[in-house]
Amino acid sequence: MESKTYLIVGGTGGIGQAMVEQLVKTTKNEHSENSSIQVYATYHKSVPELEADNLHWLPMDVSDEDSIQQAAAAIQQHSRHLDWVINCVGLLHTEITQPEKALRQVETDFFMQNMQINALASLLIAKHIKPLLEKAERSPAHPAIFATISARVGSIGDNQIGGWYSYRMSKAALNMGMKNLSIEWSRSLKDMCVVVMQPGTVNTQLSAPFQSNVADGHLFTPAYSAECLLEVLATMSAAQSGSFVDWAGESIPW
Repeated sequence: MESKTYLIVGGTGGIGQAMVEQLVKTTKNEHSENSSIQVYATYHKSVPELEADNLHWLPMDVSDEDSIQQAAAAIQQHSRHLDWVINCVGLLHTEITQPEKALRQVETDFFMQNMQINALASLLIAKHIKPLLEKAERSPAHPAIFATISARVGSIGDNQIGGWYSYRMSKAALNMGMKNLSIEWSRSLKDMCVVVMQPGTVNTQLSAPFQSNVADGHLFTPAYSAECLLEVLATMSAAQSGSFVDWAGESIPW
């Protein structure tokens, strides 16, 4: 992996933490040529224990635009640019509320919380991070990356069983927002790749209550999912901006 500067939003979650660990690991080998890789990662409440010379932790509450703006400003104080930005933050359930199985369970506050975290946050991150992406060295074959973790259940065309109103609708809204962004940036920010990604079903806190329904061999470790996603992103071109792909790089219907 060539020298780059990364921002992982949600660096303490299952997939985000695995990405941070893998990106940092590329520089730990003293024989590595990747010593100039820098990784910025965000946390919500407490500073993580993971440390490395090239790892910089930042507080960020993705439901608070001021917090997003402050994190972007903090990065600008230390780095001229960002090459890749990956938002790994997502909400499926809370300690007291589970995804809806039926219309009668739809509740305003939980619905709006899903929209805030799953759909709006990526737009606000893009809004405030754009100046750092603008300064990245990039080309059609090696674009700067703005990626967001989405979900297959956000696909309208793939929806066969219904349910999970707030989560499905917020992820569908996220997908539309990122498609819009890819079109706008194709005009104003050349050689960018905006992509939404389905990471597979991953053994994380988000999926924990629902893993009993996962077929054998289809529950991924965070490390495996993160590795697959990073490998797919490394092959993306600017022409693929606006894509919705899974962990293997296969297209998902909108």
